[in-house]
Amino acid sequence: MKKILLAFLLTCAFLPGEAKNYYFNAQNGQDNYSGLSPNHAFRSLAKIAELKLIAGDSILLAGGITFYEPLILKGLKGNHDKPIVISTYKTEGFTKAKIDAKDFANGVLLLNCSSVEVSNLFITANAGRLEPVNGKLPEMRCGVLVKSNYAGKFSHINLKNLTIKDVYYEEPGFTRGKDEVKTSNGTQKYGWGIRFIVEGEALLDNIKVEACDIAHVSHTGLKLTGKKESILNIKLLNNKVTNVGGPGIQMSGVKKGLVSGNLIDSSGSKKDSRNWGRGSGLWTWGTSDVIIEKNAFLNANGPGDSAGCHIDYNCNNIIVQYNLSANNAGGFCEILGNNYNCAYRYNISINDGFRIKGKDGAFQEGKIFWLSGYVGNKIKPKGPFNSYIYNNTIYTKNEMIAQVAIATSASGVLVANNIFHLEGVSKFVAGDQLKAESIEQVEIDNCFFQNNLFLRKNSWPKEAIIKDTKPLYGDAAFTNKGGFKLEDYIPKNTALIKDKGIEIKKINGDAVGLTVGLAVEYDILGNKITAMPDLGAIEIK
Repeated sequence: MKKILLAFLLTCAFLPGEAKNYYFNAQNGQDNYSGLSPNHAFRSLAKIAELKLIAGDSILLAGGITFYEPLILKGLKGNHDKPIVISTYKTEGFTKAKIDAKDFANGVLLLNCSSVEVSNLFITANAGRLEPVNGKLPEMRCGVLVKSNYAGKFSHINLKNLTIKDVYYEEPGFTRGKDEVKTSNGTQKYGWGIRFIVEGEALLDNIKVEACDIAHVSHTGLKLTGKKESILNIKLLNNKVTNVGGPGIQMSGVKKGLVSGNLIDSSGSKKDSRNWGRGSGLWTWGTSDVIIEKNAFLNANGPGDSAGCHIDYNCNNIIVQYNLSANNAGGFCEILGNNYNCAYRYNISINDGFRIKGKDGAFQEGKIFWLSGYVGNKIKPKGPFNSYIYNNTIYTKNEMIAQVAIATSASGVLVANNIFHLEGVSKFVAGDQLKAESIEQVEIDNCFFQNNLFLRKNSWPKEAIIKDTKPLYGDAAFTNKGGFKLEDYIPKNTALIKDKGIEIKKINGDAVGLTVGLAVEYDILGNKITAMPDLGAIEIK
């Protein structure tokens, strides 16, 4: 009996401890308290480093209280079913707890962590003096930084319902040099909203950013940076990114993901002199197997780039579908070099690509349609390959010039079932990035350009190196052309639109098509597609 009792006691000694809630209150807490109840809360977030956090533990910050320090977690591992949680606890007159990280590099830092959830916090970091680390000043300031730099896999990071506003590296009044906006991604120090960075032999798997509100940061709102396929399985859902100085969302080195339900408005903003002043609503680089759908990309600004959503080079299987793209200076459809089997389908574009090169400092033309072979400076253009562009509705007002650029290096292009409702003139232009992207007449290999509806015969530039071989002409009679709701582009000209689409098949020589399939079951409004598809992004009921 004694041996059995001893074995039981030894077993209990090695069982994991019970998960705990640790409370923090920067106003009424004390660091010599237990931290185990709101009435005995810790005061300082630095106290977290002394806790032995285990799966299921929670760090809870008092609602309505401001913490003037960063929240730093290093090497923590929850598990998938019991993550370590950082959030707000309710107080009288409850609002989110606020982290004011002025004078610090990050509001929240997760370094080499797994199975951690951060939710319901307000984070700001508006300039302030930074202390050198190992003799060097930090290169950036972030609202939230998730970083993995140890060999191995880190997984299940969930950021939810965070408000991140006013994140700037420099003090108010700082002004960027006029040429800084011309650099490829900025060379100076900036504030960022949420950043994921993967270095060395680390992998980061299962990332979710959901229902976050990011505004007024000097560069990118939400950015994921890794080497090839070092960030796996991402979900960016229902976030709002507004008035950021760089792109809204950007990803590099990502493999497999869903970007859905996000509102990106006024990327590339110049409202603050500390902003970069250039940026697409979303862009991908070195990324594969990502679906970008049901988002709104609005009012992107900048003298270059600054499309609604563009696919930068070295990507595979990026599907841009069911999105609203409107008033973006750089344009709508943009696929760069060495991209394979990417698609724009069932999107609505309104007055995209209005930028004119040479006007107001612009160094690139805006374009409604751009296939670019660019793969880096002083490198021979390559591709893009097997680009599928079908069933989009593209509207430009009479005052605009609808510009088109097509690289001579492109190979494999399908353009079908689109509505090009271009009220003004159209123009074929060079690709801006490379002199080799000229406007010479060449034949593009494996090009299928048929069955698109144009407002009139001169709607597509006659100089373009690809053009519709079986075009349709006429007015779709939109419900409210020039409006900014999807429903404004329901066609009323049923006889011209209904069932006039053709079946989309693989491009000649392409063995893959689209990995998600070429056939589409629903239109941008969720209407089921029956019989033959209609023209454009909306099925007429």
